[in-house]
Formats: sequence, structure tokens, C-alpha cells
Amino acid sequence: MNNKPIETERLLLRELLPSDDKDMFELDSNPEVHKYLGENPVKNTDQVQEVITMVRNQYQSNGIGRWATIEKETGLFIGWSGLKFITEPENNKVNYHDIGYRFMPQFWGKGYATEATKAWLTYGFEQLNLTEIIGAAHQENKASRRVLEKCGLQFVEQFMWHDITCDWLSISKEYWLELNK
Repeated sequence: MNNKPIETERLLLRELLPSDDKDMFELDSNPEVHKYLGENPVKNTDQVQEVITMVRNQYQSNGIGRWATIEKETGLFIGWSGLKFITEPENNKVNYHDIGYRFMPQFWGKGYATEATKAWLTYGFEQLNLTEIIGAAHQENKASRRVLEKCGLQFVEQFMWHDITCDWLSISKEYWLELNK
């Protein structure tokens, strides 16, 4: 994996580090952040350290994982974004790359998710030479689905994730190239 940070106009995307635990706790202990994620916020920093360790293991095992997303102007940790190689069955599929993002509420509605998603699609198709990238969103999370669609992902079907109806979207490299001519 190329672990060199990725820069967009307003964001710095870099590997998630053990020292990000306080910021990750602030993110993942927030009930508002977990509204569409099964409403199960973390309770302590030990849980966050486990998540960071798991993500860092994904870097080694799969060559990719979620990265810290930093607002360049302020240097603030706003959440995470990135690609994740899914090896457990989800929607009857396995071994695919999922695009995702999770930001603190004070950074919602600023276009950061769209900006990060576009950067990750570019990275996935140009650096990793992927042929398809998947995105999933809680059916009621219209803002998240709108981000995916603005970036070119197209609705495929609905599926159940832990008793939650979710939308499954995808984009092929071929379609992405067409959109980015």
C-alpha cells in the first residue's frame, strides 16, 4: 500500500494512527454519528484502540483501509474515509472494495464526504487498478446516498444489514473513466 498522504483541495487523507484514539472516541461515541449505523456508539477508548488496530492490520493484510480525514485549514481530525476490502459476506457478496466515510456532525454538509469520496475513487481506480467499487448506505440516510450518487455510484438494490434496510450502490472503472473524461 502507498501510505503517502492524499491531498484534496481542503482535506488531508492519511493513515489512521494509534494517537488518533481521542478523536476517534469523540467520533464513535457520538449517538448522532451512529444514528444510521445500528445505534451502537463505543463506550471507551479501549474499543477505539481495537478498531484502530484492526484498521492498521487491514493496511498490512489488504493494502488498504479507512484513513484519517483532516481539515487542512485547521488541522482538525474530522473523521475517516477510504476504501476497505470486505472479506466477510455482505449482501451475499465477498471480496470487494467498499467506499465509506464517517465524520463528526460539525463537519456535515460542507461537501467533505463528496471531496473525500472522489479522491478515494481516483485512488482505487488509478492506483489500485480496481474494476468496481461498492458503496452502501442506510436506506434513510439520504445525505450519504446523495454523496455516493454525486460521485457516480449507481443504485443496484436494497439489502438487509443487521435488520436495517440499506441501499447497495456501485461504480465500475469503465463508468468512472467515462464520467471523468
